[in-house]
Amino acid sequence: MSQISLIKSQLYQLCLTFIQNRIENIEYSLLQARQASNDDTKSSAGDKYETTREMMQQEMDRNSKLLYEAGQQKIALQQVENVEEAKIVKNGSLVLTNEGNFYISISAGELNVEGKKYFAVSQASPIGKLFIGKKIKDELGFNGKKYLIDKIL
Repeated sequence: MSQISLIKSQLYQLCLTFIQNRIENIEYSLLQARQASNDDTKSSAGDKYETTREMMQQEMDRNSKLLYEAGQQKIALQQVENVEEAKIVKNGSLVLTNEGNFYISISAGELNVEGKKYFAVSQASPIGKLFIGKKIKDELGFNGKKYLIDKIL
């Protein structure tokens, strides 16, 4: 396995761990909200019960939506697992620029591999959209910075 393939593999694993942790946290929050709702059902009466139950339902709905979105992110990540090097930036590319290194995959923030910083960004994110379709030596501006693409891996 080449050094670049190894780095991309490590970035993929870090993103996968990020999304799996997110899913576990959301599932735990859902469980807590269900338990709180069940406990409240046993001990409350009247308007307080209805208000608390509605708040718990809203929390469960919010967490269910977050869980769905996290599942979608996991699916999106799985689609970039073994993306080959290309001449243009696409989903799954590792883009090295003068202003930082970007792994076009899911929005997982800053990742560190072998002492270097990489930013995992979604192709749907504002900066991800700017990178998609660009080539080596292309320049793009984002948040007042000029990014010059040095390599696409």
